[in-house]
This record gives sequence, C-alpha cells and structure tokens, in this order.
Amino acid sequence: MEKRSVVVIGMSALLSLAMYTGQAQKMPISDIKKAIDLNNLDTSVQPCENFFLYANGGWLKKTPIPASESRWGSFNELADQNNATLRSLLEEEATRRETVKGSNSQKVGDFYASGMDSLAIEKAGIASAKAELDRIALIRDVKTLLETNAHNHMQGVGAMYNLYVAQDDKKSDEYALNLVQGGLGLPDRDYYLKDDARSQNIRQEYMKHLQNVFQLLGSDEAKAKQQSESIVAIETQLAKASMTRVQLRDPYASYNKKTLEEAGQLTPQINWPSLFSQMGIPPLKTVIIGQPEFFKSLNQLLGSVALEDWKTYLRWHVVRQSAFALPHAFVKENFRFYSGVLSGTKEMQPRWKRVARVTDASLGEALGQLYVAKVFPPEAKQRLLTMIKNIQAAFREHVQNVDWMSDVTKQQALKKLDSFVSKIGYPDKWRDYKALTIDRKSYLANVWRSNEFAFKYDANKLGKPIDRLEWGMSPPTVNAYYNPSMNEIVFPAGILRPPFFNPSADDAVNYGSIGAVIGHELTHGFDDQGRQYDAQGNLKDWWTPADGENFNKRAEVVEKQFSAYQPLDSVYVNGKLTLGENLADLGGLSISYTALQKALAGKKSEKIDGFTPEQRFFLAYAQVWRMNARPEFLRRQVLTDPHSPAEYRVNGPLSNMPVFFKAFGCKDGDKMVRPEKDRAKVW
Repeated sequence: MEKRSVVVIGMSALLSLAMYTGQAQKMPISDIKKAIDLNNLDTSVQPCENFFLYANGGWLKKTPIPASESRWGSFNELADQNNATLRSLLEEEATRRETVKGSNSQKVGDFYASGMDSLAIEKAGIASAKAELDRIALIRDVKTLLETNAHNHMQGVGAMYNLYVAQDDKKSDEYALNLVQGGLGLPDRDYYLKDDARSQNIRQEYMKHLQNVFQLLGSDEAKAKQQSESIVAIETQLAKASMTRVQLRDPYASYNKKTLEEAGQLTPQINWPSLFSQMGIPPLKTVIIGQPEFFKSLNQLLGSVALEDWKTYLRWHVVRQSAFALPHAFVKENFRFYSGVLSGTKEMQPRWKRVARVTDASLGEALGQLYVAKVFPPEAKQRLLTMIKNIQAAFREHVQNVDWMSDVTKQQALKKLDSFVSKIGYPDKWRDYKALTIDRKSYLANVWRSNEFAFKYDANKLGKPIDRLEWGMSPPTVNAYYNPSMNEIVFPAGILRPPFFNPSADDAVNYGSIGAVIGHELTHGFDDQGRQYDAQGNLKDWWTPADGENFNKRAEVVEKQFSAYQPLDSVYVNGKLTLGENLADLGGLSISYTALQKALAGKKSEKIDGFTPEQRFFLAYAQVWRMNARPEFLRRQVLTDPHSPAEYRVNGPLSNMPVFFKAFGCKDGDKMVRPEKDRAKVW
C-alpha cells in the first residue's frame, strides 16, 4: 500500500524465550557468546563518543562493499542468504521434468526459466516489446493517448500518474481507487528542480541515458537528442506540479475525495469513467485524488504538449520499466545510469539474482509457499506472537506513564494499542494464481501478464469487503511494515532468519534486536503520521488539541536533532522527511528496554564476554545496523528515503536515553550524551 510504513531495517527475530515469565532456555555459554561478535567491535573508539563505530568499527574496516552493491550490511547479508535459498528452489522448479500445468510449481519454474534464457531474449531483440511500441505508434489524438497509457498501467508501466486500490483513509471498511502523482523517470521531483552541481550533472547523465536508449531503439544521434529533450521537458513540468516527499507525509493533504463528475471538472481532457471501464475497474461513484494541483497541471500539459512528444514519452516509459527483460544492451545501459550514476554500484548482480528478484515480485505468494515450507517451521509463528504480546504490554505501561497526555487521549491510545493485529511469517490464506498464464516463451510477456493479473486482482476488490488476511509483502521479503488502515504489523518469514534471529541468544540480545523492531513497528502507529489514524484505521483526530500540541513539541525535538546530522560534505539529513522512522526507532528501543528489564527481574545479572545484559542489549541493537554505504547511495538516500543513514539510527536514539548512559558510564559532555534540555522523549 502507498501509505504503508516500511521498516527497511535489519531485524532479528523469533525468540525461543518467554519474556515476562523469565522462562529462558538453558544454552551452552559458547553459543550465547556468538550472539555478539566481538570481532565487530572497535575498542579504539569509546562507546560514549560514537557507539555506532564502537559496536561496528571492526566490521566496517574489514568488510568492503561488493562491487554489485551500493551498500552492504547485516540486512544485505540476510538477503543474500535468502537469495541462495530462492535460487535453489527456483532452479529445482525450472528443471523439474514433470509438473502439473497451471500449478504454482509450473508457473514459478517457467517464469524463472524464461528469465534465465538469455539466448532467447537476445534472439528476440526488441520484438518482445514490439506490440506495445506499435500500439503507441498508432496513437492519433489525446483520447487514444490516454487509452494507450491506461493499457500500459494495467501491465505495470506507470506514466503520467499512478493509481492503486487501498482502504479509504476515512472509511477503512471500504476500498477506494486512488489517483496520485507520478510519471517521472528520475527518483524524485528534486532531481529535476535543484540547481546544485550534482543535480545538474545527474540531469546531464539522464539526458545521455535517454539518448543511448533511443539509439538502441533505432534513432540516429540527432533524433535521439530531440526525443530526450522532449521527455525531460514533460517530466520537468510534472515534477514542478508534484508535492515534495515531506508534503506527502501529511495524510490529510493527499485525501481529496471527489465524485467522478468533480474529477472530470478537474481534468476535462481525461474521461475517467471511460478509462476505468477500459481497465476493468467496476463502476465508481467517487475517487480519491491525492494531489489535485498535479492533475490540473497534467490536464494542461495534455492540451499544450505535442502529441508526438507524448508518444515519445510513453515509448520511453515502456522501455524504461521493461529494460530488465530486454536484450543485454538495454540491461547494461539501464544499470549504468540507475545503479551506477545514481547509487555508485560498480558491477551488475549475476543474472540469477536479478531474475529471482523479479520472480518474487511477480509470483510472491506462489514462490513464498515453496520458501516457507523449506525455511520457516509453523511453530515459529507462536514464538514471535508471544514476543509481540510482551512488547505490547511494555508499550501499554509507557502510554499510561507519560506525563504530557490527558487521560481521555490515553484511553484512545490504549484502545488503539490493544487493537493491533500481528501477522507473522506468511499469509493464512494464499493468493490463487489460477487465472495467470505463465510459459517459457517470453520473459517480458510473463512479467506483463503478471502485472495485469495483479492489477485486476486489486481492481476486483472495489465494492467488496476488506480482505484482512491480505499481505503487502511476499514471504521471502527481508523487511517488515506497519499499515495504518489495517492497524497491523507484519513480519515476513524472510526477515525471521539468522543472522538477525539467534535462537541460542540471551534475552538481552534478542530484546535489543527483534524487540526493538517490534517496538519500532508498534510505535509507527503513534508516530507523526500513524497517530492520525484511530483504532479502526480511520484518518480521524482522536487527540485533544492540547495533547496534539504536546506531541508535536516533542516530535520537533527529534526533527531538529536529526536535521543537524551530516553524512557527507554539504549533505544533511532531512529531519522532516525522516521524522516517522526516527520516532519509531526511539520509541521502539525504549519500549523494548522496558520489556528486557521485566524479563531480567529477579534474576542475577551475569556478564557475558565482560558485558552486562544492558550493554549487550545496546550492542545487539547497534550491530543490527552495521553498514557500509557508497557516497552516491547516501546522497540518494538523504534525498528520497524516509529512513536516516544507519549510523544515526544508532547514535540518534541512544544519545537521548539515560539508560544507555548508565549502561556504559557516559557522562555529561560526552558526544553520546545530549544535553538534558535537548533530549527527545516521546514514548
């Protein structure tokens, strides 16, 4: 979902320990010691000066970034392990001699085999995309331009704008169609509008990329230059009309529910009922338009931009979003710009890894069933559900004890907290892919059919009851998320594996890793965005004005703190953009620490490798975040990502926590100790 809050962090998981009851398993001390890798430490750095480097400096020095990656950390290490598992599964299915036609096994195997058949892809050339390019060539007016674009949307090619089906923000028991800004070839509007030297260089490289692609399509140099200029001109106008990423964080600003007649008045060039009918969308009375000013500008561009330029623009977006399935020359050029120029990656990932990723994106729950059967035992769900229950109880105490919130608002907060739904590992109901045809004839055709299947699947939800069993990520995904409309936290099986989960670890380590993650996800329901949704998932103000103001004052302290962080020369973290994730990190860590203290109550405090349980808690959290990143990646992250760079996700929250200061003996004046007047504390 567009509004889903994604963690994008390295997470540990799956405790085999019962938290509040203190029922810890007996384990060999040698296994417990492995949970914190002492070789990762850099003891030349004092923990009270830079805890991220103290905990991870040894690892950072000895671990180069692979040439095929823009960053490398524990998060990537787990993804690499999962990729190896997926490769084994996919190759087994692709080489299986006897499969039932139409089965998940057949579809997964044939999809992967079609992507791995590079000889067939090279032989076909651009023919696999020819039908769609020919369709664009036949456009004769604005009406057929919009119809062709609508057809492309069904195949997963987003141009001009984006649309999706999700719960109505203000009526969470109903699905709604959302129209939102989009249509850019660069990652963000600011790439088109900022005038610093790096932004100008990227725009020049983008022009070069466009020209190279059109020359691959058969244009001569002069024609390719002209085509590139027309695309950049259109996209720059769309960028100027787009909201910033900070503005998009306001859910009210992007909730503009309109009748189809009102939508037509906003964009008289666009016959929405006709386009929706063409796309198989059931008859609608209303639609939610995320950014009305964007659509007004799009309407104006439809009348002012030459039709041939629009056709060039559509051709570009079809090829851009299909390049991975075209001949190697397109793949190579796409990598050169999007991975090389924008993120600093030096080499392309091996083909099997790229095809496995696309297979997961296209057939996630079909592949996920095979994955889960191999790596995720059923009893694991209950273990993590117990952990979540205990962290939730700790959060309840924090809410009850805050001194800045009135009793009436606290009651609503506790009601929401008690309403959280947890999803662990994999869906209780798997998606049915019977209507999807997959064969070995064409990789790109398989991708487009999969995208159209997914589009129709979502469109078919309109007018029907909310499917509360649905997942927004596939089981192999190394990630987790909070969905405010469902008021749910979701942990795919892909993240619930070593090196983040260590069943032999002590309580302190597991609370510092998965405990902080569970707390992080719960806190998303009460961050600057999530707090605006009630227990039923509706966008509704349930705060008293005074309590809302008190929250904002505390959130502003976090915003100011992170805005001062400078990962690169002249590059600062955007405290407004990253506010939700920073609040979730701080809240999640504080709540999990409370849970740890309950688990340790009545027990003798024992050191392991010379570290107390409290120290191991913070070390485990920090080592989850070990990461090396290329400068290009950091620049892109700061501009586009709501997550702060890894170092600040460690040092940022810890520098506000007196329990951390006590654990490592930090004193006023140390770099890891923020002055008391500047410390952030929300939950």
